[in-house]
Formats: sequence, C-alpha cells, structure tokens
Amino acid sequence: MDQTGFFPALLEAISAVYQAEADPQGPHTAKTLTVTPSPVAFDPVPPCVLDQGIRTVLASSDHPAARAALKAHDLLPWGSNPVEGNTESSIAAMISVATLLGPEGPIPAPDVRLGLVYMRPESYYPLHLHDADETYAIIAGQALWTAGDDVRMRGAGDMIHHPSLMPHAFRTGPEGFLAIWRWSGDINTHSYAFTEDQALQLQV
Repeated sequence: MDQTGFFPALLEAISAVYQAEADPQGPHTAKTLTVTPSPVAFDPVPPCVLDQGIRTVLASSDHPAARAALKAHDLLPWGSNPVEGNTESSIAAMISVATLLGPEGPIPAPDVRLGLVYMRPESYYPLHLHDADETYAIIAGQALWTAGDDVRMRGAGDMIHHPSLMPHAFRTGPEGFLAIWRWSGDINTHSYAFTEDQALQLQV
C-alpha cells in the first residue's frame, strides 16, 4: 500500500498529460486516471535489471510526470509487459514496462491499456504494429522515432500517435527514453507483430 501519496500523484501527473485530449469519443484516459480509487496495491516485485537506467533517465528530466514517476518508482510494477510473450528475449531485454491500467489490472480498465515504458541506451526496437491505436508521451530522454513515413528525433514533451496497424520503431542514443504509452480501440495483444527481421536489431 502506498503510504506516501506518490502513486496518486503520478496518476495526476499522467492525467495532466492527457487533459488536452478532449475528444468525447476518445479513450477518456484523464478521467479514468482521476477517478481511480486509492489506494492501489501492486504485488511486490524485485527491482528489474534495468532499474538503474530507469532512475537515471527520470532524474535527468524536469517533466512533471518524470519527477512524479521517479518518486513513485519503487511502487511501480516494472516487468508487467502485456506483449512480452510476443517478443524474443533479445528484444524484451532492452525495455521494461510498468502496466498501470488494463483488462488484467492492476487498475481495471476493460477498453484501454496504459503504463510506462523504458528503453535502454544505444538500442534499436524493430518495426512492429498492432491492432490498437497507440499514443506515446515521452517524459524523459529521447529516441529517433519511426512512425510510418515520419522519422525524427523525439524527446521529453513530445506526443506521438500510431493509428491502428501503423509500423513504428525506436532507436535510442546515450540516454535511452521513458514514456507513457496508451492503447485504445482494439487492445488485443495477439495482433502484436514485427514487420522486419528481429535479428536486425543486433546489427545496427
């Protein structure tokens, strides 16, 4: 149980990121977060192998959600990636995911998935796609981001949307990155697939 108030503060900071999304037909992310009952309890998990990298990139950012995530870091379920079974171990080893909302919890949400994702420095996550619409909000670090035909550096404060089935990929430099991610629409996990040889990530 969070006796510090750090987790509710993180939910408020994430909610603020999505406040600009006022579409009444959208996934209602901000509302879902702000009405979440408190406290939310997670099963205890040991620190993930990328723990120090996560702390380092969060500490380098002055984004309000990054500051809140750093304070709540020890309370988060890092290692709860809903699509980990769809990736090879070499790729899974370069990221860590903390799922906060979703059909399986820990905050129940039947039609949206949301959490934090960290990708380690000097890594390449190959082109992939899925049925879900996806929105990333980077809160720390940066990456060369491919979203369809759009390829550019993205950093803290940037929000990137991937419509359903748009191929996307990430390449990090010396910092890595940490972002909020959200799936909406058809949020099944079985459609998650790579569109290029996964072995390429070992060659770039």
